[in-house]
Amino acid sequence: MARGAGWMRGTGVAMLLAAALAGAGGAQGAGRETGGGAGRSAGQPASGDFAGFLAAMRPKALALGVSAATWERETAGLTPDLSLPNLDRGPRKPSHAGQREFSATPAQYLSDRAMATTAAQGASLAARYRPQLAAIEQRFGVPGAVALAIFGRETGYGANTGKYDGLRTLATQAWTGRRRETFAQEFLYALKMLDDGVVSRPAMKSSWAGAMGLTQMLPSQYYRYGVNLDGAGRADIWTSVPDALASIANHLRGEGWRPGERWAYEVAPPARADCTMADPDAPRPWTQWSAAGYRPENGPAPGRGAQLALLLPAGVYGPGFLVGANYFVLKAYNFSDLYVLYVGHLADRIAGGGPFATPWGKVMQPSAAQLAAMQRDLTRLGLYREKIDGFAGMKTRLAVGAFQKASGLRTDCWPTPETLKAIAAAAKQGATP
Repeated sequence: MARGAGWMRGTGVAMLLAAALAGAGGAQGAGRETGGGAGRSAGQPASGDFAGFLAAMRPKALALGVSAATWERETAGLTPDLSLPNLDRGPRKPSHAGQREFSATPAQYLSDRAMATTAAQGASLAARYRPQLAAIEQRFGVPGAVALAIFGRETGYGANTGKYDGLRTLATQAWTGRRRETFAQEFLYALKMLDDGVVSRPAMKSSWAGAMGLTQMLPSQYYRYGVNLDGAGRADIWTSVPDALASIANHLRGEGWRPGERWAYEVAPPARADCTMADPDAPRPWTQWSAAGYRPENGPAPGRGAQLALLLPAGVYGPGFLVGANYFVLKAYNFSDLYVLYVGHLADRIAGGGPFATPWGKVMQPSAAQLAAMQRDLTRLGLYREKIDGFAGMKTRLAVGAFQKASGLRTDCWPTPETLKAIAAAAKQGATP
């Protein structure tokens, strides 16, 4: 756990919270806005009376150190916001609602025109905050451009920090969301923030998943990673850009950021490259990739001993990348590959880099329901063993490629309409590729 000068008593609060939630099956780690399963969480029923839910949470809040006065003030008249996306109010299909990372195609999400504009804004901020960014990199080992890129992606450099009542949002998600134990933790931390005077209730605006401030951190993440850069007071992730950037960097360091290593290397695959080699669990030394014909684009080659995995975010229809540890650290901020590509590439552009060497091809993005059905079919066929979440992530694309290869189809590692039909037909017949 990172402990900068502005570290916000995370250990003590975490210990109190663990005790407070012990009766509800324990607290899980804070999640990001990356979806989640529809399974029910122990101790947090998706149905029932909201007032009863609050009554059950009250002793946990008091055990955490929230005063009775704060509890009564902040929960008086509190009602759930059932307009939020991805609530679990009975069986429903997976949804990409509110998550463009999973609904847009790579070409749409990583539009070069929009990227150039955002990068120019970031470069201006880099010049404005040059001394603070230098101090942040020296202290946390995270390049200032990376922290700025997350700031830019999360809130448009502070232009959009959320419109929802943060406490109400977290209470709703804790009562009837898809990750109730996680959000029960965050609801308690939000009350703790109000009790500690960290932020006022009117200023506690959030996204639909309860992420707050310029950094879009959840309350538990604020306590764990919040930094006051000059050490003069409490971390302010709502109005202080230096504090926000330092908190982002502290978060990345806490997730294992490796100073001096790139987030990814764009590469040109060899002719007739096998896209089923794009397995995050099968990294290889750069020397092996180089010997297989992979060539670096837009920058220097990795070190000879660098352990890197192949990433093909759009299958064969776009750029290829070799990714190492820092790529997966960025996924801790948001699990989407497109999000990480956006942040990493934006950081490169802020630092003076250019567009991707290989343009993104046009592909169809299946709906969440289509992808979830495909994942179930691939599971029946023995090709997919991960969560049914309706996202075309690394493991899903890998399973698609394995099916295509075994079935004699064009192996492009993308869920094209033709491949979706072929997988459904094979699963219906009970055929094994």
